[in-house]
Parts: sequence; C-alpha cells; structure tokens
Amino acid sequence: MKYQTRSPVTKLLGSIPNRLQLAGGWIDQPFVSRHNPEPYGSMVVAQIEPDFRPMDRSGIASGTRAIAMRIWRGQLPNRAPETLVRELYEAENKGKADPSGSQDMIGLVYPGINRLDYGFKFQGGIFPWHIESCNSPRIARWLEKVLHLIAVEPRPEGYSPLGIKNLDPKWVARLGRSGRNCFDAIVGMEVEALGASFNLNMKCWETLLPQVVRHPLLRPDLPALLKAYQRQYPGAMYSGCGGGYLIVASEEPVPGAFTVNVRVSP
Repeated sequence: MKYQTRSPVTKLLGSIPNRLQLAGGWIDQPFVSRHNPEPYGSMVVAQIEPDFRPMDRSGIASGTRAIAMRIWRGQLPNRAPETLVRELYEAENKGKADPSGSQDMIGLVYPGINRLDYGFKFQGGIFPWHIESCNSPRIARWLEKVLHLIAVEPRPEGYSPLGIKNLDPKWVARLGRSGRNCFDAIVGMEVEALGASFNLNMKCWETLLPQVVRHPLLRPDLPALLKAYQRQYPGAMYSGCGGGYLIVASEEPVPGAFTVNVRVSP
C-alpha cells in the first residue's frame, strides 16, 4: 500500500495522506457513544491528498499524521489497514487521559470516503464495528467540487472543548444520524442533503459540547460565522473543535475558499 508522490509539494510534505472529518464527529469517542440509545452512530471521513500543508491544531489530524510519518518513515506500510489503524492508535494515545478518537487514524489509512459505525457495546466504542467505504472516482470528483474550505483559525494552546458536557441521548442519536445522512448524501451526490447533514452535525456539537464553538480562549465568533455561511449556502461545519477550517457545501464557488483532492485508491 505505497502512495506515489505527485508533485514537488507532495514530495516535500510526505506521501502519507491527510484526512477530512465530515458529519458525525465525536461519535467515535466512547464517552459520547455510551449515551447513544441506538445500536450505533456514524461519522464520515474522507482521505485527501497531502498536496497542501494544513494548519496545525485545526481538525485535519495533522498531529496524528506527524506520528505516522515518524513511526512509518514517511509512507504507509504494506500491511492490513485495520492493523495499521491499531498501531497508530496505540502510538498516539499511550498514556493519554483524553485519547484521540480512532477516526483520525482510519482517515489516514483507509482511502476514499468512509462511513464509520461506532457502538459502545463493540470494543467499548473505541473502534468501529463496521466501515462502509466508497471508492468511486466519479463520486470523489463530485465531492471535490462541492466541498469548499475556508481557513478560520487553529484552536489555541490551553483550549479544551470538554469543559461542559451535555450528553443528552436524543442529541447523541442525532449526531450519529448526521453521519449516516452525510454518507448517503455523498453517495447520492445530493448537495442539499450534504449541507443539511453538516448543519445537523453542528447543532449536535453545540448542544452536546458547547465549548467546541464557544470558549473564552477562542477569538473568532465561530457561531456567528457559521450561521452566516449556513444562510447563504446549503450547509457548513467546522473541521474540528475550536474552528480550524470552515467546510462549506455548495455547488457554487465560495469566495476565499480552496478545494481538496479526494484519494480513492493507494
């Protein structure tokens, strides 16, 4: 499973992919999934080409990728992806009180667009019980055209989104559904449904973990910025807690945004 460098920039940055988290994020954390009244909840990750350097601390799994670059010397080993995910999970989370979710590792290892189904009764919710993958070049090209990323600001040092937890089971279930809706919208190439899944995801984040978007250390007014884009386009969400990038779903150009290249095969 070796990836080919495709440009001088990619050669400089290394061949291990980046990953983009879409709707349903946080359902990969056991402290969230244990409150889900449904058997499982879903989230979506898309593997993207390493043809730009993301901002650190911005929800693109740059920290996880840095560890992968170190332990695997710059390229993914030719071993089963589920084995690589567990190796990377252990390398990153050893001794951590608040471990990173396994979706970070899966997004870097599994090509394409992947729906990850997490249930607390399966391995304590740490790893998904099922991964549904879409590796269609046609769908990937469509997704590239309708995802627009706007750099906002990295989350600051000392910031944590976990200071307030309102883990209402009804909203945990909605979070998991937003991931299923997102994957279905991508496979069906329906931008309005994709945007709706982003908007639902953000409602869930703001309800369950309000400090994801509101915190004394966050300088931008993240809720106001989000709502402005949601009013103008089918939907929008942040790449991670504390901002990072604003991901806008739109068939029309979004001023100041850039697009990503989805990787569907090794």
